[in-house]
Amino acid sequence: MRGEAFANASYLLYATQAQQEGHQSVARLFERTAGVELGEHFKEEAALSGLVGDDAANVRDTISGEKYESQTMYPRFAQQAEADGDTQAADRFSEVAQDEGKHARAFGAALKAVESGQGTIPEPPQVKAAQVRQGKAEVRASRTRANLDEAMHGEALAHAKYQLYAEHAKDPALADLFRGTGEVELREHFTEEAELAGLVGTTKDNLTSAIAGERYESQTMYPTFAKRAKAAGDIEAATRFAHNAEDEAGHARSFQNALDQLQR
Repeated sequence: MRGEAFANASYLLYATQAQQEGHQSVARLFERTAGVELGEHFKEEAALSGLVGDDAANVRDTISGEKYESQTMYPRFAQQAEADGDTQAADRFSEVAQDEGKHARAFGAALKAVESGQGTIPEPPQVKAAQVRQGKAEVRASRTRANLDEAMHGEALAHAKYQLYAEHAKDPALADLFRGTGEVELREHFTEEAELAGLVGTTKDNLTSAIAGERYESQTMYPTFAKRAKAAGDIEAATRFAHNAEDEAGHARSFQNALDQLQR
């Protein structure tokens, strides 16, 4: 699921870059594929895993994740980036830690309202959407690069989970809180970290990266998962993994065709 969430978030940035370069058909391809990764693959795998519980369980899961990121993960990443001379990344990690702390507190208040049936669920945070400039990574240390990769995968997963939790929320106010917080994770945190990591290149570079990822998932990852699931007797999961492998192979072909068109 982490891979599907990350693909969704990455492809949306790639779509924006393609639009900026005037490659509208490629932008639409990235957007459509991003929708499949989130709306089909992630959602179906989440159903198999039992990710979504009732509102209280979903809020507790969110609080746990936000507290870990605000109190442990991001402070550690900031300290390490500072020690490695990546001060810009250190500042970003510290800022995100503060945001995640606010999210944890908001969901703490929401949990009280959900469990007691009294009180008010907080308003969703305001989204200050960031823009990514294509280019090389703005960090030097390999440890900072690895931490950025971990952070981006976490932000993409949080966005995907929160959108799903919002769809299942019984209270519209709670749905708004999940949805709005998820947008912050995607359009602020993920996007700003992506620029530091140099995630977005030219459209040709982005297509090449997407092809490599889709081929790995279709030829190696999902077939391996399907075999393991079948051996364990999880036939439904094995079938889902095999189906996703076929989908990803189709995505790889579509991206390759788009790249071939650009190179003519």
